[in-house]
Amino acid sequence: MLTQTRNAARWLMLFAGPTLALYAQLINPDATAHVEQARKFAGNVWEAEAKFFCLAPRANSPTDPPIQPTKIFDNVYAIGRTGTVVYAITTSAGIILIDSGYANEVETVLLPGLKQLGLDPAQIKYVIVTHGHGDHFGGAPYLQEHYRAHVVLSQADWDLMLNPPAPPPGAQAKAPRKDLVAVEGQPITLGGENVMPVMIPGHTPGSMGVIFDVMDGGKRHVAAIFGGTILTANRISDEGLQQYLRSIDHFQQVAKRERVDVELQNHPLYDGFEERLAKLRERRPGAANPFVVGVSNYGKFLDVMTECTQAEVSRRTK
Repeated sequence: MLTQTRNAARWLMLFAGPTLALYAQLINPDATAHVEQARKFAGNVWEAEAKFFCLAPRANSPTDPPIQPTKIFDNVYAIGRTGTVVYAITTSAGIILIDSGYANEVETVLLPGLKQLGLDPAQIKYVIVTHGHGDHFGGAPYLQEHYRAHVVLSQADWDLMLNPPAPPPGAQAKAPRKDLVAVEGQPITLGGENVMPVMIPGHTPGSMGVIFDVMDGGKRHVAAIFGGTILTANRISDEGLQQYLRSIDHFQQVAKRERVDVELQNHPLYDGFEERLAKLRERRPGAANPFVVGVSNYGKFLDVMTECTQAEVSRRTK
């Protein structure tokens, strides 16, 4: 334990400053041990994730820089901002969106991004909302009204979205009309493509992850989006963090069974998203897709999230 604490303290000093490192070393060795374990799981692949969740978390913002709309796989496209991304999955029968972005950015970010990518918004058939917060469901009412898209949420987050806790004035986005309910184990299917919902409560009562096939140069891979990431754990109750840890473990078991080897996020503040987009733009024919991380590395991605959450739990109990 002492060796682990010293190693983690050196890492903390390098990236977070000596005051935090000294505090972690002398006051809370359990938390420091979890940080050290996160660092080991991270290696070079998830170093940014470990720094973010263990040392310097932050919330996404509507002022995060916009990304260049990008084709990530043969059938998957990304639109939005560096902190909040919408994914479009194309099928032979239309488009599935994962989330819909901010309400005030449908006509300025989402629709122009789709059109820049050659995608017709009128072909959007489903909008799968990963959880009931306005930065994810904000664009859904517009897509319902203009394109008759079906909106899919878990029952728990339909309840949250339609009956939200009292927000500050003007903070709550308009909710879409009640539509389809996602159930774990029952895929949302369009044009022969399946998106599998996995319930991961914690961030909200009905947060969901999704797992689906992607194609890269004709080769199949399996992608996952953990759609209920807690970006700032200090805002979550003790009970909520314990539920979140159970959800990460559940999602990890499903991802392992499905052999997920592609990591995507709707809040990609911590997974090297911008660097991977840049690599994708420079990619030569036959080169590896930077979003394909491998089955083992996907598991380590979730391991890092677990250890950093455990560190936050330890900080509260010592």
